Amino acid sequence: MRPLIRKEIDAFFSGQQNRIELYMAVEEMVKSLGSITIDITKSQISFGTKYKFAWVWLPPDSSHKRPKDSIVLSFGLDHRVESKQIVEAVEPYPGRWTHHIIIQKETDLNTDVFKWLKQAYAFSKSHEKKGH
Repeated sequence: MRPLIRKEIDAFFSGQQNRIELYMAVEEMVKSLGSITIDITKSQISFGTKYKFAWVWLPPDSSHKRPKDSIVLSFGLDHRVESKQIVEAVEPYPGRWTHHIIIQKETDLNTDVFKWLKQAYAFSKSHEKKGH
């Protein structure tokens, strides 16, 4: 990992090692899908091809539903996924669903999460072909 990127990741997570380790596990899973870009802003870390397909962000401190030291993994699909692991799914645009998962430990990144990220990556790549 380039030192600058690592420095930005450390700053994003305010040096909270548990959250950094969870993020690194997400990043490793996402990188296994193929060529991606990673963008880090104040509020989120996004993964994309030409179009964004997954995001990591921090749950608000005031949220009692979100465990301390957890991170949120969001991904976009053209359909809604039903699962106990998904804490929320919204349709911001017709045919575009954003799903949110709480990641508390690395084992939360299971085969279902990998399957959904793979679908989100493919959905993102399909937009490139259509020119959307």
